[in-house]
Amino acid sequence: MDWYGVRCVFEWTTRDGRTYEERITLWRASSAEEAIALAEAEAETYAATIGVGYLGFAQSYNLAGTPGSGAEVFSLLRDSPLEPSAYLDAFFDTGTERQQHH
Repeated sequence: MDWYGVRCVFEWTTRDGRTYEERITLWRASSAEEAIALAEAEAETYAATIGVGYLGFAQSYNLAGTPGSGAEVFSLLRDSPLEPSAYLDAFFDTGTERQQHH
């Protein structure tokens, strides 16, 4: 059994519009497929409990070793022709994120 990080995506709908949540959970499983199955079952429960939509999108990542401080819990590589600042603006810093700025 290995540790897997699984990212699932949710949609929050309000009178002001839509908000999307990317949520990463940790799972002990024998394969990526099993980890995704566990995470998706939990995602459905999470979505139903708080009244949001689960978009049916899950990605898994096999952690190297046992999680601890500083452990990498998810990694995704994406090919893109965009320059670094344009890439960050397009995917991570659109100005609509709900995050703290340091």
